[in-house]
Amino acid sequence: MTDITAHGLRVRYGAHTRRRYLMLLVVTLCLLVSFIVDVATGPGGYSIATVTQVLADPYSHGARLKVIVWDYRLPVALTAVIVGGLLATAGAQMQTILNNPLAEPFTLGVSSAASFGASLAIVLGFSVIPAVGGLIVTLNAFVFALATCGFILLATRLKGVGSETMILFGIAIFFTFNALLALMQYMASEDQISRIVFWMMGSLGRASWEKIGLGALLLAVALPFGLMRTWAMTALRMGEATAESMGVDVARLRVEMLISISLMAATAVAFVGTVGFIGLVGPHIARLLVGEDQRFFLPLSTLIGALVLSLTSIISKSITPGVIYPIGIITALIGVPVFISIILSTRREKLS
Repeated sequence: MTDITAHGLRVRYGAHTRRRYLMLLVVTLCLLVSFIVDVATGPGGYSIATVTQVLADPYSHGARLKVIVWDYRLPVALTAVIVGGLLATAGAQMQTILNNPLAEPFTLGVSSAASFGASLAIVLGFSVIPAVGGLIVTLNAFVFALATCGFILLATRLKGVGSETMILFGIAIFFTFNALLALMQYMASEDQISRIVFWMMGSLGRASWEKIGLGALLLAVALPFGLMRTWAMTALRMGEATAESMGVDVARLRVEMLISISLMAATAVAFVGTVGFIGLVGPHIARLLVGEDQRFFLPLSTLIGALVLSLTSIISKSITPGVIYPIGIITALIGVPVFISIILSTRREKLS
């Protein structure tokens, strides 16, 4: 009887695992289709077949179309995929180490710190790193975002600091930098205010091959780094006491993940500005599809985050012909209903 039961459990587990692999494959194919449609979308009305041919052979339809696809549209589409993957991966890791489905990279005040750093460059011309030329806004945003995460990282080393305290630190940082940002806006001219607001709305228009290379390299390092710790992360989702009883060094794990989250979030914000809710939406959908097993949850979160931002890029170019809307506005409109649904589902779980 026991053998029959064990065999049945193995069969069910195998079927469950195959379904999860299938889910990864389906989302990957959806991402590929969305990526090609994103490259094909825009002024000019080029067909998907034509764009696909130009992607395979740049000069198959002449030099003009090669420049449009390879120099303008392709960098934007790749940036959407990479930044979406970075934010969703960071969000999945953040939710795990804080044991909070409402957490995302910006929970720690990263976005407000980056916005303040960018505003310093725009309004005062102040650069944290001297002689960087046109990269002053991007590097200022990156340094301030990374410094904020570093402060949180140091705070976690204090005795008795848990996940709730980390969130409170993040809230304090958020309001502090928002106040400083308001001060910068008060001092700014009309042109400078418009530049700050545009930066804060998030835009893929600042895409470049250098940023794509750096973002892809970081994602290629951070994702395997997280996958190597999937067992410990899955154990942590069962509670700190349970994880420690299973031999997991929770404090060290949190520090390692915070370093990874810091680099991914700071890079993403520096590249495209403030794009909220991707780090919330991606992991939430992944959790609904495959559960808490980090072997599947983490890579699926990455893929869904990339897919959502790729679809957002398509929507931003499709609402009004000839107009590209800031992606931060669209992700907020997508993310708010998901955020409310998470709150309601969490409340139902507590009541049941």
